[in-house]
Amino acid sequence: MNKYLLKTILFTIVGFSGLLAQNKKMDGYLFAYFEGKGPGEKQEQLRFAVSDDAVNWKALNNNEPVVASKDISNTGGIRDPHILRSADGNSFYMTATDMNTKKNGWDYNPGIVLMHSNNLLDWKSSVIDLEKLYPKKFKDIKWVWAPQTFYDTKAKKYLVYFTVRFKYNLKLDFYCAYANKDFTAFEQEPKLMFSPKDGAIDGDIIYKDGMYHFFYKGNTKDENGKEIKNGIKQATSKKLQGPWKESFEYLDYYSDKKTAVEGSSVFKLNNSDEYILMYDLYSSGRYEFQRSKDLYHFTDKTESFTKDFFPRHGSVIGITKEEAKRLNEKWGGVPQSLLTSKDGTFQFKAEGNPIIKHKFTADPAAFVEKDTLWLFTGHDFEGGQKGYKLKDWLVFSTTDLKNWTEYPVPLKIEDFKWDKTNDAYAGQTIKRNGKYYWYISTNGSGIGVAVSDKPQGPYKDAIGKPLLTNADCFASTHSWTCIDPSVFIDDDGQAWLFWGNGVCYYAKLKENMIEIDGPVKKIDFEGLQFTEAPWVHKKNGKYYLSYATGFPEKIAYAMADNIEGPYEYKGILNEIAGNSNTNHQAILEFKGKPYFIYHNGAIQTNGSSYSRSVCIDKLEYNNDGTIKRIVMTTEGVIK
Repeated sequence: MNKYLLKTILFTIVGFSGLLAQNKKMDGYLFAYFEGKGPGEKQEQLRFAVSDDAVNWKALNNNEPVVASKDISNTGGIRDPHILRSADGNSFYMTATDMNTKKNGWDYNPGIVLMHSNNLLDWKSSVIDLEKLYPKKFKDIKWVWAPQTFYDTKAKKYLVYFTVRFKYNLKLDFYCAYANKDFTAFEQEPKLMFSPKDGAIDGDIIYKDGMYHFFYKGNTKDENGKEIKNGIKQATSKKLQGPWKESFEYLDYYSDKKTAVEGSSVFKLNNSDEYILMYDLYSSGRYEFQRSKDLYHFTDKTESFTKDFFPRHGSVIGITKEEAKRLNEKWGGVPQSLLTSKDGTFQFKAEGNPIIKHKFTADPAAFVEKDTLWLFTGHDFEGGQKGYKLKDWLVFSTTDLKNWTEYPVPLKIEDFKWDKTNDAYAGQTIKRNGKYYWYISTNGSGIGVAVSDKPQGPYKDAIGKPLLTNADCFASTHSWTCIDPSVFIDDDGQAWLFWGNGVCYYAKLKENMIEIDGPVKKIDFEGLQFTEAPWVHKKNGKYYLSYATGFPEKIAYAMADNIEGPYEYKGILNEIAGNSNTNHQAILEFKGKPYFIYHNGAIQTNGSSYSRSVCIDKLEYNNDGTIKRIVMTTEGVIK
């Protein structure tokens, strides 16, 4: 086989994106669609969603339009967006129906929108009005629907094809024309490409093994011309523009049921020989799919996408991690897996409170080292939980409270072999003698300590047994009293550990940070109603003990001249944190400003007492050293 022939064969092996971008490693998927719910004037707008597996999707830009229809269309609306990667893999083409049914109804639309981008972010557009451009052939046009683009490897041009219906004829046929080099117009008048027996809409072409597969929504009519069945069909051809051999079998699961489908689109899964045939169940707001390896035979049962939006007729391409990062920087919403670097770190920006929105975090603790704030949290595994589900701990860092880095999971409850509860409860980390000590709690097995040479970990169990257990909690009777450790190193170098539920315990730590030094004691003072979550900090010679009180919990605090007291109750510091029964705080100064770090249940609709989220707000002292009540905000500390 000569090099020219091999090159030709390789260039012909194109999937839905028609490309030789197979040199690029595709890590995820981009879904271009228009919305099926919400205010009518917002629905017929271009939107994007991203997935790492083509099944679980996240809308970008909070499901707001990424390009306004008024900027790209004549009608002020677009439908049926189709996105295609260029043959060289470095740019992108998009087409859409120029139609605003919310404003103009369904009676008439003569045009389509062409778009071109080099980065998926910035799009140049033009409108093709067939009736105006080609008045002789398309004078009586009624509809121009669902345009798509395919790269013709022989002509080395991009072929745009679409459904046309004329006012004088109910038949729906496919027409096509090559786009010019700028992808702003057609090179010539469109011509008939394919005329299915009973008409068709929503065409989608894909190439495999020497054959072009043309998928579309077709129908079956009786001898009187009445439609008796509809669904997804396909035709095949060895040439891009036909002639097409039409199959009269239906491919979709719903063709013999009352549920109607449209907007079929086929794409190949990344690094797989499997194809997805997806379609829009437009009457019920669902999107489902079937699988195939040969494009002739599809799985009998449908599968459903999980998504936080309600897409109408759209299309999918593969994207790289770099492209995913660009999309996220502009619009946000890309799944974390596509943004994680090779070293396992994940960069993100805080946009007010909660500061971390891509997962559920709880029980914050923090310290400052040089110009970096290190944040350690618990990890509520999922949204909408009915109880606590925490299996590991997380670590983040920032130098400005705006730009954050998340590190690979540094510590899991399973790292403590002595634990019998499998519950990763609250903890706190501190640096001493060049090492980092993370004091953690479990739901009954006790308090442990892990150690690492780096703040981001990984951490390992430092002693192979609990540092403290319920047996050390002499004034308590319930099993969950030995929780919420908080560590503080005083100016004289003495380390102290505070903890407890119902009773606030404390003890000295030895210099090695892994042994208790002396007796366990408890804090008690007038006004103390201690629930859990102790935190000690020091300012201007005064010791501050803050803690969760009551249930649902508020944060109260007391002050003393000595770390062991006596403490004087000063009142409530933080009210009940929205949608969360628990309240857990960290207080520290960062770059000369004091901050209050806490959690709430504010990620909606899945946030709750068991699906919490870490927030940061400013903390202010009065002239006498007391603390002003915290004002919890959605804006946070980012200006």
